[in-house]
This record gives sequence, structure tokens and C-alpha cells, in this order.
Amino acid sequence: MPTVAFGAYETWYRVTGRLEQGGRPPVVVIHGGPGSTHDYLLNLAVLADLGWPVVHYDQLGNGASTHLPDQDAGFWTVDLFLAELDNLLEQLGAAGNYVLLGHSWGGMLGARHAAARPPGLRGLVVADAPASYPLWLREAARLRAALPEGVDAALRAHEEAGTTGTEEYFAVMRAYYDRHVCRISPWPREYLASFMEMHNDPTVYYAMNGPSEFHVVGSLRDWSVVEDLPSIDVPTLVVSGRHDEATEATVRPYRDLVPRARWEILEESSHVPHLEEPERFLTLLAEFLLELG
Repeated sequence: MPTVAFGAYETWYRVTGRLEQGGRPPVVVIHGGPGSTHDYLLNLAVLADLGWPVVHYDQLGNGASTHLPDQDAGFWTVDLFLAELDNLLEQLGAAGNYVLLGHSWGGMLGARHAAARPPGLRGLVVADAPASYPLWLREAARLRAALPEGVDAALRAHEEAGTTGTEEYFAVMRAYYDRHVCRISPWPREYLASFMEMHNDPTVYYAMNGPSEFHVVGSLRDWSVVEDLPSIDVPTLVVSGRHDEATEATVRPYRDLVPRARWEILEESSHVPHLEEPERFLTLLAEFLLELG
């Protein structure tokens, strides 16, 4: 398996297409979580057929990268994953010419990276990402309250009892996920693969996020990139779904504060429009990439 060294650890990556000096910039895909894997974003590799190489990677602690289940929660920081991204770009020789596509947490990470104005960044895609976790939590409470009668109360009972690791909590949680995370039934194989990878080793997810998408009690609970957004100086495509857990209120700061941003909402999608409306998503993405030149 191809990996690059990241200090004492290894970051797994996959390149679809050819990385060539002077060619079109590769699209570097940052997965969500934190604590997920690249699998659910693999269909983006089709961009290579249109001339843009695609780089997928698994962030440290997940997938085929080094797992560190015994690390304490304080090890897992935003700066760690920013450094890992910088290292990957340098090791692959892509740091001088690349596009970032970040999904969910990966979109926030990409925004923080872009705000530093790295000279090789040509464009940014922020997909289904909140601009802050306080906004995310406020909107999650609203979405939970609108679930079928009794669901939110059952979720709260488990959260207060500390039984969020049980099958019962997972079963109730699905009402939220099926409405606001992935509306395809059954879940697509690639989405399920990432979900199960995170379930099998939830070290990073539990430390930084918490036991579920809507019960964020980890280190990211107060994190925001709102203050970074005016510093982003590359063309930026913002994408979200009409039924997304990353609601319009959580996404709007990107449109309002990034100087060169435009926002597209996919009407039949929730949190994974690249799977729920793949043709529309990929068309928007290809048009954006062509505009970059």
C-alpha cells in the first residue's frame, strides 16, 4: 500500500490519474469525521477521466494509515491534521499546484488550510461542512426536535445515562442519520465501509467529536473557522444538501465571508450529495475545475 512517512507514523494515500509537473492540478480529497476514511468519497476518482488527478488519503488514526488507539485525547488536534495534510502535499510533490476538496470536518480543515494562503492552492471545494461546531450543535438540536415523536427523548436518555455505545442507541440514532446524513436506503457500500471503519476504531471520532453526529462532546465542540474565512483568497465552491445536517445556517458563513465563494444546494440530498445526486455533484465540480483554468 502506498504511504508517506509522517514523523513516526504513516499516511496512506491513493492517486487516480498521473501527477505531472505542468499538468492540471490534482484534486486532494479530505474526508470527514474526524475519524472516518476515504472510502465514501471514492466516486470522486472519476475526475481523473476528465483530466484532473485525484488524491485520496486516510487521516492518521484511521483506515490504512497508522492507528493509535492508546493515544490520549489531547494528541488529536486540528494542528496535527493540518501538519499531516501539508506533509502529504510536500511528499507527493503537489504543494506547488493543487485543489482541495474537503467534506464535512474535512471542509473545515480545508478552510483553515486555505486561510493561510499557501501559494500552490488553486481552488477550494467545501462540501457539506459547517463553519463552526457551535452552529452545528444549535442546528442539530433543532433537527433532533423535528424527528418523529419520542426519538429525541430516547436519544437524550441514552446520552444522559452514558449508554451511547449500545445497539439501542444506534437503532434510535438511525432516524436522524437516514433523514439528514444519507437518505439512500440501504446505505451505499462505500458509505457503509467508512461507517464501519470508524465503528471498528472510534479513537479519533470519540476524542474530537463524540459518540454521534449530533452529540458533539469532544475537543471540537467549540471549534470554528468563521474567523478564517475572509482570509481565503482562492475561488471557492460551497456545496450542501437541502436536507443536510450541515444546514443552511451552518454553511452560510462560507458564502457570506469567503470573498470568491459561490454556494450550490442540491435539492434531493442530505450530507453526502456526491452519493445521493452524483451526476449533479460531479457536473458542478467539473464546471468549477474548468473555471480555474
